[in-house]
Amino acid sequence: MKIFLATENKGKIREIRKILAEVGVELLTSTSDAVPVLDYPPEDGESFTENALIKARYAFSVTGITSLADDSGLEVDYLAGAPGIYSARYAGPLATDDDNNDKLIRELSGVPTDKRTARFRCVLALVGDGISETFDGVFEGVIANSLAGGGGFGYDPLFYLPDKGMTSAEIPADEKNRISHRAGALALLKEWLEGANK
Repeated sequence: MKIFLATENKGKIREIRKILAEVGVELLTSTSDAVPVLDYPPEDGESFTENALIKARYAFSVTGITSLADDSGLEVDYLAGAPGIYSARYAGPLATDDDNNDKLIRELSGVPTDKRTARFRCVLALVGDGISETFDGVFEGVIANSLAGGGGFGYDPLFYLPDKGMTSAEIPADEKNRISHRAGALALLKEWLEGANK
């Protein structure tokens, strides 16, 4: 089975490739010669699920290849779930990871640790001929006061894991790929693919 990964995010591509390597699917991206770079429509849904489906449906309509898209982000309880679906552009339309992290640190300035609970949420959408499935994963943690670690991407350096005593950017990539929100969603996708291939 061929699956097109409907993302330009190199960090996500790397994680998804590693986690799905054993499933026996051929993963394609727009960086390969086989598939053009896509001009994705705006992600104007009101949830991670809606945005993931927008991307996957568009990619399938253009490529004709069963397409996998994800929408994921950070939900901070003290901020009523923000930045949520706006995680990638929390500090503005052209925001960098540093910009977004700086804004989050400012927003939570002076907030005690017990009120800094948060989670990464990931929804994967798989769309193909007769296929429209979604898979959800969450990764619970606490927002740290300052950045730590050089791994991962996005909010990983601020996402502290109390049971590990370190941030998501400090744990080894292989371990993160076992416990992250994307890992949780991909585990459900793997189960579905294994069932579909029987």
